[in-house]
Amino acid sequence: MTPDRQIRATFTDNTITVYQAYPREIAEPAVVAGRFLAPFKRDRMTWIKPSFLWMAYRCGWAKKPGQERVLAIDISRSGFEWALTNACLSHFEVGTYASQDAWAEQMSTSPVRIQWDPERGELHRPLAHRSIQIGLTGDAARRYVDEWTTAIVDATDLFRQVGAEVRSGSLAEARAMMPTERPYPLSSKLVGAIGASLVPR
Repeated sequence: MTPDRQIRATFTDNTITVYQAYPREIAEPAVVAGRFLAPFKRDRMTWIKPSFLWMAYRCGWAKKPGQERVLAIDISRSGFEWALTNACLSHFEVGTYASQDAWAEQMSTSPVRIQWDPERGELHRPLAHRSIQIGLTGDAARRYVDEWTTAIVDATDLFRQVGAEVRSGSLAEARAMMPTERPYPLSSKLVGAIGASLVPR
């Protein structure tokens, strides 16, 4: 059984792949340059998603207006873990924070937001376990753009091809095309910081 709150991702010893969807005018310069350029706005919160299926749900298999281009972004694991270390959950949660005041104080200074949303299946139906979304702003967004990003690949065709297989009812074929995602190893400190389910390293 998949733990309720577990980060599942494609990753190597040094990098982890996250997804974002954008209109063409932001996606194309980013792919060419290998980093985000204007009109990308680094002063706005930007949300990264390690889950292929949650990204597919969010962008409607790269068909929703303003999300027609899906990018697979490789970022350093050290940067990813910096984000988790400096994160705050979007909502107060008993057990993760000593009090609502402690959560509010952390929220006021943290440059990273964490949301755990129901993971989605190929048909976009909610599953029993959750998927992480990570919102970056301020110093975190700057580090993401200038330091952590190592590669940006246009994954739009893959999302649309998998979506076409799903719509035709070929779920086995669709699953075979999707990237392999494994549980991401977290220290007990990081598990506590983001309210994850404890998964041994």
